[in-house]
Amino acid sequence: MASKTAAAPPQAVGGMSKRSWWAPYFFIAPFILIFLTFIVYPLFYSLLLITQQTFGPRSSEFVGFDNITFLVNDSRFWIALKNTFIFAAGSVFVQLPASLGLALLLNRPGLRARSFYRLIFFAPSLVGLVFVAVLFALMFQKNTGLINVTLASIIPTWDVEFPWLEKFVMPSLIIAAFWMYVGFNMVYFLAALQSVDKSLLEAAEIDGANAWHRFLNVTLPAIAPVASFVVLLSFIGSMQLFELPYLLLGNGPGPENAGLTVVMYLYQTGFDTGDLGYASAIGWTLALILIAFAIVQRAIAKRTE
Repeated sequence: MASKTAAAPPQAVGGMSKRSWWAPYFFIAPFILIFLTFIVYPLFYSLLLITQQTFGPRSSEFVGFDNITFLVNDSRFWIALKNTFIFAAGSVFVQLPASLGLALLLNRPGLRARSFYRLIFFAPSLVGLVFVAVLFALMFQKNTGLINVTLASIIPTWDVEFPWLEKFVMPSLIIAAFWMYVGFNMVYFLAALQSVDKSLLEAAEIDGANAWHRFLNVTLPAIAPVASFVVLLSFIGSMQLFELPYLLLGNGPGPENAGLTVVMYLYQTGFDTGDLGYASAIGWTLALILIAFAIVQRAIAKRTE
């Protein structure tokens, strides 16, 4: 028998009345406003700046694509790009394997004081780049630097005036970054290793696979997504290198631009010489390189999944 109770009036979708349809837009309006002001507008304005030669923030002249033409023929930009790629290669091919090796060591069952070792290796990541730059500047110093003093105590004929930061600029930067970030990346790998299915490792061991084959055929495929993410993260971070060489080399690119990076060149062009148009061209070129690398890395990751 059908109920004689009057049916309730239909509810608006999601329990929202027609009068309050604007409420979600009202709440997200501050975010949209900030996003448009500080992200979208600077992006489009920097694109517009590429077609201009600026002489400070208030004076500019339309030059078409002259900034791009100049960039292609600018030897200093290519030196900066080469230095940046060398640093990125050091991060990806030296730092990340070391991070993975540390993670494998600390993930071994039965290891005592595991938390203590994790803290020791991760601790440098907690300090800022300014501290790292000052620390390694003191270590690489002539006469009183820790490296020269130590070598002189071991090798009596060692020259304590040896200029590490002038002879080995890029290796010095790679070593400083290695000390700071090796523990940070180790944490990513350690988290990935702890999610590897133990039953697969045990089955491989029962089948007679040694430690290397278990790592190659079981562990490495299991942590491949995380490893791919860490490689992408390290490459992007390396391509944005600025603070470390800027501080370590004393507000300069080092002898013969040996420590000049793309972002440092962008900073010098935009803020030291005031040519914001050319600095925008450098910035967008760097952005396109990073986008291209991300696309290639993503395609490779998909094929290996």
